[in-house]
Amino acid sequence: MSRLEEEIGNRLRQKGLTLGVVESATGGLISHLITNVPGSSDYYKGSVTSYDNEIKSRVIGVKETTLSQYGAVSHQVAEEMAGGGRKLLGVDICLADTGIAGPGGATPGKPVGLFYLGLSHQDGIFSRQHNFQGSREQNKHQAATAALTWLKEYLNSLE
Repeated sequence: MSRLEEEIGNRLRQKGLTLGVVESATGGLISHLITNVPGSSDYYKGSVTSYDNEIKSRVIGVKETTLSQYGAVSHQVAEEMAGGGRKLLGVDICLADTGIAGPGGATPGKPVGLFYLGLSHQDGIFSRQHNFQGSREQNKHQAATAALTWLKEYLNSLE
């Protein structure tokens, strides 16, 4: 457990906010890190690992047209994952990720290490793009850390 996850947990508890996660390329790593904090059940409600596009669409509510037009690794899909996850999980805040962890999977214009993160909360739905340079495991860890760092920034902005 790192200080980052503890700080997020303390802030969520202070604000009385709940959190959910919809993961793709990180494969549950964000949820794992959040639940390493003792007492995380106070604010963490759950997650869906929507690795396959069918799950993104059927369970999370990502539009099939969005998937076909922009591809699973896009800011549009990250935003729809975060928004759909917030509704599905009934939480105040939902984090989402989609990306290409590697070493394969790259396509023209979408290199290995490309990740899009989504964040949905009462003020709207947002996304951020990241390009990581590492092994599969390093890329997943960097994406999870980036998502949690962004969440911390958002929580700190609520002061």
